[in-house]
Amino acid sequence: MKTYKIATIPGDGIGKEVVPAGRTLLEAVAATQGGLRFEFQDFDWGGDYYRKHGAMMPADGLDALRDKDAILFGSAGDANIPDHITLWGLRLKICQGFDQYANVRPTRILPGIDGPLKRCAPEDLDWVIVRENSEGEYSGVGGRVHQGHPIEAATDVSMMTRVGVERILRFAFRLAQSRPRKLLTVVTKSNAQRHAMVMWDEVAVQVAREFPDVTWDKELVDAATARMVNRPRTLDTIVATNLHADILSDLAAALAGSLGIAPTGNIDPERRYPSMFEPIHGSAFDIMGKGWANPVGTFWSVVMLLEHLGEDAAAKRVMAAIEAVTANPALHTRDLGGKAGTDDVTKAVCQHLSVNQAARAA
Repeated sequence: MKTYKIATIPGDGIGKEVVPAGRTLLEAVAATQGGLRFEFQDFDWGGDYYRKHGAMMPADGLDALRDKDAILFGSAGDANIPDHITLWGLRLKICQGFDQYANVRPTRILPGIDGPLKRCAPEDLDWVIVRENSEGEYSGVGGRVHQGHPIEAATDVSMMTRVGVERILRFAFRLAQSRPRKLLTVVTKSNAQRHAMVMWDEVAVQVAREFPDVTWDKELVDAATARMVNRPRTLDTIVATNLHADILSDLAAALAGSLGIAPTGNIDPERRYPSMFEPIHGSAFDIMGKGWANPVGTFWSVVMLLEHLGEDAAAKRVMAAIEAVTANPALHTRDLGGKAGTDDVTKAVCQHLSVNQAARAA
């Protein structure tokens, strides 16, 4: 019996609805697949914790997560707390504290979902976006002086190191190498950002020599947005800086039909620390408590979590269940134009796992 320790951090907003749904799904996976067990520990960190303690998570919170095999995260963001406090105090504290430097975001049009690109066939949009997740524009380097005075100044420095650029580009080339098309697009802005992004381009050329079987090209980030819309089939694996990939991956999710279906893995490729998996949709306070949240982004994140643990058979079963449910318009949530609720989708996916298990046993 394999037992995995999973930390669940619902966080804020609809994270409190979709993370419990993700736990329910993992319990269904264990119930329908012999030899697999999950031990959960829930952490109440987030906006409510901040109101009680003045911090989004305890100072020693990372120590409580260190022995876990993976983390399932919901969202960080509270309407009554400044965003930079919620983000840096919880999600980024975990990502940077555990050096989860590779943020991986698969994107494709799932069965039954009508994407906005009407001339785009589902097979034309099948991407993985690799986001540098530890430095760049979100390094946290900078400051403010003379606050409240006319001479007030503020800076945010995009800090890139050679080791940071090398490791994310090497990760992206290796990922592209593992995919059927062996195709990588390196996103840059070196025409305007003439120091760090020029180094990024130079390192890409050097790392590419290690992967002669990978076809790669370079694209300016503004041109990449147009290419994603107009020529989606020319893209496969995409790697970009922290800020650029943050924006491009939200565009990718919208082109695939909804931010509600998009997953993310914050990965420590060296496996020194637990990796963290989350939907990208955010807190969505406007629908919190209504039961409308789409759990598919969390369920797809569960697929990534299982793959990271090496449970590929379980991951494939969950992905097949997700696709069977999205193929049914009656089970679409409001972000997809339907009327189904979080519980409806959760029950349907779990039921599909049970039915398939019974069919295999017969």
